[in-house]
Amino acid sequence: MFRKSISILLITLLLLPQSNILANESSDLAESSKSAFLIEVDTGTVLYNKDSDKRLPPASMTKLMTMLLVMEELDSGSLTLDETVQISEHAASMGGTQIYLEPFEEMSVKDLLKAVAIGSANDASVALAERIAVTEEAFVERMNERAEELGLSDTNFVNATGLPADNQYSTAHDMAKIGQALLEHEKITDYTKVYEDYLREGTDDEFWLVNTNKLVKFYQGVDGLKTGYTSEAKYNLTATAKRGEMRLIAVVMGAETTKDRNADITNMFDYGFGQYELHQLHKAGEVLFSWDHMKADNDYLVAVPKTNISLLLEKGDKLDDYHTELAMEDLEQWPLSQGDTIGKIEVYKGEELLHEYPLIIRDEVEDASVWTLWKRMMNKLHHREMMSNSN
Repeated sequence: MFRKSISILLITLLLLPQSNILANESSDLAESSKSAFLIEVDTGTVLYNKDSDKRLPPASMTKLMTMLLVMEELDSGSLTLDETVQISEHAASMGGTQIYLEPFEEMSVKDLLKAVAIGSANDASVALAERIAVTEEAFVERMNERAEELGLSDTNFVNATGLPADNQYSTAHDMAKIGQALLEHEKITDYTKVYEDYLREGTDDEFWLVNTNKLVKFYQGVDGLKTGYTSEAKYNLTATAKRGEMRLIAVVMGAETTKDRNADITNMFDYGFGQYELHQLHKAGEVLFSWDHMKADNDYLVAVPKTNISLLLEKGDKLDDYHTELAMEDLEQWPLSQGDTIGKIEVYKGEELLHEYPLIIRDEVEDASVWTLWKRMMNKLHHREMMSNSN
């Protein structure tokens, strides 16, 4: 295995065990909620945990999974924002928060997504679910399959909206993980950060949307994600905020009032941003290594980190003697494809290995033509001959 050292920021605190980095439970940051959870997104570090595995009704936070599946369909090209969706009688019949869609009305995917992300519209959620999977029931199956793929063992969905239903439950931990997956689709915050907007603007049926998450207007850095309320669930919120390179996700479930809900989220964000800082060493996709390969049509192959490589520090900690190394696999292996793991970045404190991050092939890899292979072989033989003559 080929190795190469990389100069990075030097630090004294890196990836501490969760027990060392959690907030003291006695300093209850979310005293008004039944369950709460706070993580830093890049590193996944847990900063606060209050009964985060307690199964509770998620209410409209269910729509986090609905939006995740919509964003995945958009990214795959199976769905487009400009496409119009015809509203079914089932979608139009949804109660609770809605935009009052009529059966057979048509609305663009963009406006339906806007209605879900900003206004928490149940009818729009079901319309999108039916467009993707034909029926809401089939869509719910996909929701549960995706939850299983994310490793969420304490989540079960029964509908696409979060309306009260037997055996529909989740946890603060699982909601944070769904939120983390949703934020991988950067365009989602173009919707969730909007405080107010309009649907059917300029028509007799113009509808004013106001974000159910008031923190997008009143807390610095908040740009999503989803509120939830039913009489059984009480007041829930999965919120995210970003300052600089540091993004946090905070979840509360079972608060008695919206004021309590927002206060608990604010307390967690104040704690996270006040006590910690993020050092981003390498961005996902940053070129860290390149090399020629005889069998590749590409002039050179490029290895990049699959994810951001970041370090979370307590404020005030000194920078010290940590370093990273590139550990590359056999560079002659073939075939190779875009996204293949070709090595890793190892993070060390002195001689101690602390963490590993995968390196992947950045670009699509094509086989070299016979003509290209012949020319390379001739050049290689010529180079060897010159080296031999020089000796």
